[in-house]
Amino acid sequence: MRAIQAGTVPAEVVCVGSDQAKAGILDSARGMGLRVFVCRSGAFQTKLEPEIEEELADELSRAGTDLVVLAGYMRVVKAPLLRRFGGRMINIHPSLLPAFPGLKAWEQALRAGVKETGCTVHWVNEVVDGGATIREWKVPVEPGDTAESLHARIQTAEHRLLPEVVGDLATRKISWLQDPRTK
Repeated sequence: MRAIQAGTVPAEVVCVGSDQAKAGILDSARGMGLRVFVCRSGAFQTKLEPEIEEELADELSRAGTDLVVLAGYMRVVKAPLLRRFGGRMINIHPSLLPAFPGLKAWEQALRAGVKETGCTVHWVNEVVDGGATIREWKVPVEPGDTAESLHARIQTAEHRLLPEVVGDLATRKISWLQDPRTK
């Protein structure tokens, strides 16, 4: 959103959705006058029930969403979103995939003793963090790094990489899996 406001990404945010009612992004979005959708609570932490995910997909469709950008979305994406937005949904993950998929990838990297990690923007499919890589940003693991210090550097890289990829998708410098102009 900041890159769009700054004029460096030629896109428009049509809806901000969250599975967490207290997510900070919601207050920011409301303050900018953006459409906001909060999923109702479900029984699971790692996925939404199909009917709740269907409600989210409906709201994104009503808003005219061309591209779904997942950032901080800690749920496994299932059929309702994949059916509606497959090939038009990206995720940012805090590792150089396929290394360290899933939760707390920076901690996984530290435990593995790698010299380098980073972040990956990838297409979302039915495999957790398994979609095709669009672009990566490498971050060195420095001597004395803690999980917190490494995570902070990865987040800085994420904040640069994600807007870059969205901008390149918007200007067609990166090919879409499913072109929204043909939906």
